Amino acid sequence: MNNIVTLNILRFITLILVQALILNNINFLGYVNPYIYILFIILFPIKNNRLLFLFISFLLGLTLDLFLDSGGVHAAACVTIAYIRPVILKFSFGALYDHQTIKFSSTEFSKRITYITIITLAHHIILFSLEIFSTDKIILILKKSFFSGIFTIILCILITILFSKKSR
Repeated sequence: MNNIVTLNILRFITLILVQALILNNINFLGYVNPYIYILFIILFPIKNNRLLFLFISFLLGLTLDLFLDSGGVHAAACVTIAYIRPVILKFSFGALYDHQTIKFSSTEFSKRITYITIITLAHHIILFSLEIFSTDKIILILKKSFFSGIFTIILCILITILFSKKSR
């Protein structure tokens, strides 16, 4: 149990620092900005207290908002995807989620891609909708969500493959 807590604290700090210090300086073609900090929410253990998970997700977003001076949009997006995560898990993994026996590294690759894609696109649509906050710019919101989402999905999949504990 203590090892899992240490791993999550280390993951939290590392993802925030990488996001704030490195990835937020990437802005390719005005639309692509990867947000890999959502990996913390994606990989957080299922069996933990849901209220604690929502609070930690809020802290994740708030910490990033403080670094980026973004007024709470990251906190709102993080809490929203943390709240809808059980529905997405059930959709992506089915019976494994019902029994709460999901081990991310041992699931089918297609189910992992589905899960990461849905969480990422939901996060990006919420984030950019709140950031731009104008129905006149719906095309811009969708462009930024799609292009940043694709880049984030690719990075998240690569990171989960590189850091998986699966023996080769």
